[in-house]
Amino acid sequence: MGDITKRLGLKIKELRERNNFTQLKLAELINMESSNLSKIERGIQMPKEETLEEIVKVLNIDLKELFDFEHFKSQDELLHSLINILKKSTTEELRSYYKIINSIRELNSK
Repeated sequence: MGDITKRLGLKIKELRERNNFTQLKLAELINMESSNLSKIERGIQMPKEETLEEIVKVLNIDLKELFDFEHFKSQDELLHSLINILKKSTTEELRSYYKIINSIRELNSK
């Protein structure tokens, strides 16, 4: 399957885990076999439109959230995106970003 199918599967798994659902529980709530949900989460099978609608309803999210894959970018893609953001920033924005990044780095080093 394609990259979108794989990313969508990862996103569904992420949202399921965020809601503390097992695959079996979510599968029951959306009227699907857990083996089919497993295939979707592994990016082997693309869910049907009806399944997407059920997932959105059960997880209480907007459909567009299912297709938000920004955090699945590679390191190179992330760096390129960050560089573009920084290049377009004002000096004050750059100072704020710098403070935020340094604060996060300090927290992660503890």
